[in-house]
Amino acid sequence: MRLSEELRDRTKRFASLVLRFYVTLPKNRPEVQVVGRQLLRSGTSVAAHSREASRARSPAEFCSKIDGLLQEADESQLWLELLNEDCKITGETVDSLLKEVTELIAIFVTIVQKTRSKS
Repeated sequence: MRLSEELRDRTKRFASLVLRFYVTLPKNRPEVQVVGRQLLRSGTSVAAHSREASRARSPAEFCSKIDGLLQEADESQLWLELLNEDCKITGETVDSLLKEVTELIAIFVTIVQKTRSKS
């Protein structure tokens, strides 16, 4: 099993956007920094899991790696929502990251479902 280059690039782009977003967060708000670090960890893990999935040796291993990716993407979505709703970090970047992570979750859920139905 292998992910398309387009999806690998898309998850890498997401990780890069998360990284760039993190460095813009206010340094003087400890709660923002804590949640931001959590987002940084989970958001970059999405790309790492997509790379791992591309090296899977079986459909079961592929699905397992994508499941890990989905956990990290879901967690990233949570941190973004908390930053937005509770920490009042707003703007186009947060909105676009939320949109992208929601789309990535939908794409990878579909990939896992199709892969499992073939096995």
